[in-house]
Amino acid sequence: MSIIRELRLKKGLSQTELAEVCGVHQTAVSQWEKGRTTPDAESLRRLAETLGVSADQILGTAGEAVKRHLVPVLGYVRAGIPLEAIEEIIDYEEITPETAALGEHFGLKITGESMMPRFCPGDVVIVRRQTDVDNGDIAVVLVNGLDATVKKIIKTGSGIMLMPLNSAYEPTVYMNKEIDALPVSIIGKVVELRGKFA
Repeated sequence: MSIIRELRLKKGLSQTELAEVCGVHQTAVSQWEKGRTTPDAESLRRLAETLGVSADQILGTAGEAVKRHLVPVLGYVRAGIPLEAIEEIIDYEEITPETAALGEHFGLKITGESMMPRFCPGDVVIVRRQTDVDNGDIAVVLVNGLDATVKKIIKTGSGIMLMPLNSAYEPTVYMNKEIDALPVSIIGKVVELRGKFA
């Protein structure tokens, strides 16, 4: 990954200084620059911030290293803000080349308990960006332009039901008129769950 070396030198940083920022040993930076190893998700995030480039730019010139498919994990999604414009990237998750080939993906951190026990607060879901899903799929939905919610989708002839998995929570039903007026919009299908341990 000679790109790391080039960017580091442009910033006037030593390997030791860059290592301190990334929370790793200097030898790790040396291995990255030689293309022998690749940074983990957290190190890549810190590298990108420190060197003033995107993670994709660093990975796009990986030389001999195998190309990795990293997607940003977002703290929130709101209507009217393109996913690529959201600045609150809290982490990166790696997905397989096969998954990456199926479309644009992003990660979303779960908050709240409405989808327990399957989805717990702090877990990360991998979401494929799409505007519709099949009946019974778990999807990311925006209601009235507010933060996204993760719910099971139940479609009916008269509207849509957002079904929590936690029986302590009530489902929310939107009629077709409300779907257009609020609006209620699906922005992606949950394709994978990454459970996190505190």
